[in-house]
Amino acid sequence: MSTQIQVKNPKIMAGILMLGAFIGLFGETALNMALTNVMEQYSITAPTAQWLTTGYLLTLAILVPISALLMKWFSTRQLVIGGLVISMAGAVLAAASPNFAILELGRIVQAMGTGIIMPVMVSVLLVIFPIHKRGVVMGIMGLVITLGPALGPTLSGVVISTLGWNYIFWISAAFYVILTLAAVAKIVNVGEITKPKIDVLSIVLSTVGFGGLIYGLASMAGAGISSPVVLGPLLVGIVALVLFGIRQNSMDKPMVNLSVFKFPMFSIGTALMFLSILVILSTGILLPMYLKGSLLFSAAVAGLLLLPGNAVNVIMSPIVGALFDKIGPKKLAVTGSIIVLIGNIIFAATISATTPAWLIIVPFMILFFGLTMVTIPAQTNGLNALPRELYGDGSAAMNTLNQVAGAAGTAIAITLLTAGQTSFAAGTPDASQGEVLAAGVKYTFYFVSGISVVALICSFFMKKPSEAKAKSTAAATTAPVRE
Repeated sequence: MSTQIQVKNPKIMAGILMLGAFIGLFGETALNMALTNVMEQYSITAPTAQWLTTGYLLTLAILVPISALLMKWFSTRQLVIGGLVISMAGAVLAAASPNFAILELGRIVQAMGTGIIMPVMVSVLLVIFPIHKRGVVMGIMGLVITLGPALGPTLSGVVISTLGWNYIFWISAAFYVILTLAAVAKIVNVGEITKPKIDVLSIVLSTVGFGGLIYGLASMAGAGISSPVVLGPLLVGIVALVLFGIRQNSMDKPMVNLSVFKFPMFSIGTALMFLSILVILSTGILLPMYLKGSLLFSAAVAGLLLLPGNAVNVIMSPIVGALFDKIGPKKLAVTGSIIVLIGNIIFAATISATTPAWLIIVPFMILFFGLTMVTIPAQTNGLNALPRELYGDGSAAMNTLNQVAGAAGTAIAITLLTAGQTSFAAGTPDASQGEVLAAGVKYTFYFVSGISVVALICSFFMKKPSEAKAKSTAAATTAPVRE
């Protein structure tokens, strides 16, 4: 028997959900290329401007675990349409912002919508397509998850140079309007509404935990790791998350069922996704700054230089999805992890104030060639290891940690960049600003390369969950066609 729920237009439903998630994830990094413009317009510093990205990630990390509860209280249609409308409101608010505070508020509102759409997308895709087609479907979804933040700097560079940074949000708002109309017409309900008791303490602990963790990480860029502004929130966040975990395990109906981590392949897949997103977001904030500040390219040219790497991601995602269905996850993940490590080592070895453009384009293509081979098997295999009733919890857990990874990657990258610049400037006081920035970026890529080594080690432990085990744990019913 199949765990599939049959709907009339599964591909259209999938398309609406993926596009909605793509625009939201694109929004994570779309302003990276415009940070210097925003800093100049609103007279703010780099650590303050960084909160446009970190605040977005912080909101996602707080909201995504709550989404597991939302999916048990609201219908699929309500969540998708509501998420798109909230995202649209945030995009309009950011586009029309007269000052930095309103811009940040718009970013947070948009992130709230994205935080609703993403977990719903994963859960819906897992039940409206049969298991033998999941590799291809999750391959396309993997493309959305990695291409959104990766393509942000590329597309926004062109928009900034031709129209201005505000149009990043006006264009997003227009897409949200179209998707909302499509959702009203085509999204059907596939989830089961059980309306479990709302545990306020769990929500508070989750919010304080993930909020404190990301706030502390983000504050490192401006304050240093030993500062109370960093250590205080980190400590509070860690304690709150421990208490959250204890509470979830003691409840009959937890907000997020942490038993998903008892499935080894889910845990390995989540770890690989965490490390991959950390690499993507670190690279996503470093390279635009380096291309503009050190190699002195315009925003449009800097964005276009990153386009070939994104093109590799687009081409490889459906291919990797199809290969996953044929050869399984381990060969893909191990090979991909080795390729990611090679790409990062090239960056670490060659970045300077005089590096030719092709030495940025080629390793960036190599990097995303490998990342595509890691993220799709990691996510698909991890979620395949779960029984159907835990898809929502698994999706929420994995997506929450992805946002933590994004915030950690952004914050750690900026912190190491600053440390590398300070160290280089102290030893070479006559260096130009471009040389100092290049040295900081090079220094940070040593860390990113180290993360790639950890991912490679994790990939060796991946294996495909047995079909027998999957059948024994999954619900064995096929629902009727839903109009």
